[in-house]
Amino acid sequence: MNSASFATWVTIPELACEDSVSRCDSHVFTFLSEVLANLQQAFIEEMGVSKDAVLSVAKGFSEFAGFKMALLG
Repeated sequence: MNSASFATWVTIPELACEDSVSRCDSHVFTFLSEVLANLQQAFIEEMGVSKDAVLSVAKGFSEFAGFKMALLG
């Protein structure tokens, strides 16, 4: 798990799960929108999460929110 902004918890499966977008998972959204991109990248690498899966989730949240998530540059 990871503690993102506002002391929320994000599990590895949540971060890389497409359902996080359709469920409007606020923890995943907070991680992707509030945590600095370099810290997100380090977390993804450290935890062995599929970067492609997380990028897909970030793209989904970007479309939903109307602005680019930090990881997308």
